[in-house]
Amino acid sequence: TVLVELDGHRVLTDPVWGERVSPVSFAGPKRFHPAPVPIAALPALDAVIVSHDHYDHLDAPSITALVAALAPTTPFVTSLGVGAHLEAFGVPAERIVELDWWESFSLPGGDLRITAAPSQHFSGRGVTDRNRTAWSSFHLRGPRHGVFFSGDTGLTPEYAEIRGRLGAMDLVMLEVG
Repeated sequence: TVLVELDGHRVLTDPVWGERVSPVSFAGPKRFHPAPVPIAALPALDAVIVSHDHYDHLDAPSITALVAALAPTTPFVTSLGVGAHLEAFGVPAERIVELDWWESFSLPGGDLRITAAPSQHFSGRGVTDRNRTAWSSFHLRGPRHGVFFSGDTGLTPEYAEIRGRLGAMDLVMLEVG
C-alpha cells in the first residue's frame, strides 16, 4: 500500500490495512509492521487503485472502511473483472472503473490520467477462480510528473513498451517477487 501525491492529486494503491492477508482472520501471512496510520487519518484521496484480486492487494475490510471514510465520489480504478469484488465489499458500481491494458481514465478536471499497463502475474482468490480476472500495472501521468506502479509482477520485456507508450517516469514503484 502506497499513498502517492502527484501534481496535487493523492492516489492510494492496493490498500491493505488488515493484520493478515487471507480469506480467514486466524491464518495466513501476517503484516511485517503495523499500518503507519489508520484509514480515518488518511488525507482526502482522488482515487484508489487496485491492481488485482489477491488477498495481499485487495483486502475486503480495508475496502469497506475506505468506502465509509472517503468522499462519495472517489473512484476505485482496477483491472477487468475485479470490480465485482469491489462491489461485493461495498463500493458502489458507479465509483468502479475497470481498465484493460492500455486503457486510461482521467480524473475529473482531466489533469491526472491513470493508465492500466501489462504486468506478468496471475489472479484469483480461491482454488477455482485462477485467472478469471485481470491484473495490471498502472501509470499515473500528471501535468508535470509520471509515476509507475507495478502491482505484483515478474520482470517482463513489456516494461520497455510501457515507457515507450506512456513516457518517462519520475518514480517507479516496482514490486518483483
